[in-house]
Amino acid sequence: MSYTQLKRVDLIFDTEATTKDILQTAWSKTNEQIVNELLESGLKGRGGAGFPTAMKWKFTSEQAEKERYVICNADEGEPGTFKDREILFKVPQKVFGGMAVCAKVIGATQGFVYLRGEYRFLLKELQKQLDDFHAILKALSINFNITIIMGSGAYICGEESALFESMEGKRGEPRNKPPYPTIAGFRSKPTVINNVETLVYAFMITKHGAKKFKDLGTADSRGSKVFSISGDTPKAGIYELELGMTVDQFVEEFGDGDTKAVQVGGASGFCVPRKKFKDTIIGFEGVPTGGSMMLFNSSRSMYNVLHNYLEFFEEESCGQCTPCRVGCQQLIKGIEAVKKGEKHAVYLDQLMKLSQTMKITAKCGLGQSVANSFSSIVDNFKEEMIY
Repeated sequence: MSYTQLKRVDLIFDTEATTKDILQTAWSKTNEQIVNELLESGLKGRGGAGFPTAMKWKFTSEQAEKERYVICNADEGEPGTFKDREILFKVPQKVFGGMAVCAKVIGATQGFVYLRGEYRFLLKELQKQLDDFHAILKALSINFNITIIMGSGAYICGEESALFESMEGKRGEPRNKPPYPTIAGFRSKPTVINNVETLVYAFMITKHGAKKFKDLGTADSRGSKVFSISGDTPKAGIYELELGMTVDQFVEEFGDGDTKAVQVGGASGFCVPRKKFKDTIIGFEGVPTGGSMMLFNSSRSMYNVLHNYLEFFEEESCGQCTPCRVGCQQLIKGIEAVKKGEKHAVYLDQLMKLSQTMKITAKCGLGQSVANSFSSIVDNFKEEMIY
């Protein structure tokens, strides 16, 4: 389809059908039917990476090892992202329902919600909702149990393999890949790990079928997405929007009339300047996002924005690999030196090369993604890095 206007959607927070009704619908289908529906819908992971959800479930179900797990990654630590918190607060049983449907497909009896440490305030009500959900499963004779595990506040544990290490009582550090989680994840067993939003969409596709979801978005970015919108905007908050809009359409709706840049995807995402608003699509064919959308107007220093991002990455690096551990430190020192006049502006070109080296040599997504914000901000706002 061609995207013509900003369209608000209500799939995530829709409460028309009960959890029990949707589970009964799911259990009336074969595993193959569920996977084919997800495949037909075009649902891709909503954490930002965009791996097809159906294929992740299918690969896990095909493993010879019979002990399998379903994990909900609720370690929402990306700066500017707060939509999973709202989903867990308002419709937690949809999250559990998506986990249960996944468990049916892959043959798992145990699931886990890895909850961000800073979200402990949600735990009491979340556990109450989970107890009610377990009662529904028992009434339907479904053998599946979910346990909530608290994270410890480390950004790196949002990376799936570091999350497994944390769950196993180890230091939260990324593992080498392959093997991938579908083969050897939690406890080295086949594991499906999806984020909060992806699981809810899978559950709602079970309810509505593939068409309703597929009719939204574009050929490369099917469906809708929940966005956390913050910064210089009169409409800060959480909105579910159809994928495929341009940044220009987004700014027209949420900008303050003086938007000079939009950071799509949080600190690990891309900074889109005003001159590229009309040509940049928010979606997998343009700039994908895990949900964070931060707007900056002309009063903001993009040097300060970049410096804050780099300080965050330096603090949150697990220190395991040299490109990330040393690279983040050198990027901060480098832009500070240029700003103070201790280094010539041409030194920014060397720092750009360093960030690109980090992108291909860092062990996990944290170090690899530093180049996204660094290169896009330096490229488009070089004058602010110097003066």
